[in-house]
Amino acid sequence: MLLNESNYFSPEAEMHYMGSTQYKRFSVCEAGAMAMLRGECEQTTSTAMMVGSYVDAHFSENLDLFKSQHPEILKRDGSLKSEFEQANAIIQRIESDPMMMYYLSGRHQVILTGTIAGVPFKIKIDSYKPGDFICDQKIMRSFEPVWNDELRIKQNFVEAWMYDYQAAIYAAVEGNHLPFIIAGATKEPTTNIELMEIPWEVIDDRLAMIEHFAPHFQMIKMGLEEPKRCGHCNYCLSTKVLGQVIDYREVGA
Repeated sequence: MLLNESNYFSPEAEMHYMGSTQYKRFSVCEAGAMAMLRGECEQTTSTAMMVGSYVDAHFSENLDLFKSQHPEILKRDGSLKSEFEQANAIIQRIESDPMMMYYLSGRHQVILTGTIAGVPFKIKIDSYKPGDFICDQKIMRSFEPVWNDELRIKQNFVEAWMYDYQAAIYAAVEGNHLPFIIAGATKEPTTNIELMEIPWEVIDDRLAMIEHFAPHFQMIKMGLEEPKRCGHCNYCLSTKVLGQVIDYREVGA
């Protein structure tokens, strides 16, 4: 299947290829990931995600198209809602830093495909300079550690949101051993910016994990293995069927 801007996120492309977001979904809950692929549940798009997409669209020179496709970001008088006025302030802060702009000056939204452990993967690079770097732009609340409910610990935000796995997938598909750089900016009252490289020892470790699990996830997609339920994601909670009365002390244990 030949990918382009219009069909990259289509149901057909999602079923044919695995991507970093889909891999993350399977890692969290196999049943929930399959339900999304089958169209049984939809991913909700939060305002926070829309702010990140707004900034991406600006640097990809597609902001006018983005605004036309998302009228919900505008007030009745046609002006931007406050969250997207803040996005403009974030853009200004990014553009004021020469080093940040260097890493965002590559080819934008470059689509590449490849295979990892025999599984077809697709990637879409925010800023790509062949022979130089792969850069992914992240707009987030802050760079502070993120609480992980399942592990009951605070994690570095890169690991908490599995950006390290995204780096491994991008590096493997691109195939030229290029540095993977996160160009991060925060939505704090005063925008913080940072350029962060994911080291190769981390990428190699995560790639080994992907090579181990991706074929299993692919078998699930093909209907050859049954997906497991995590038991606590939105999909599992919404489709939960009770089979017994439990001791109250088991709840949340």
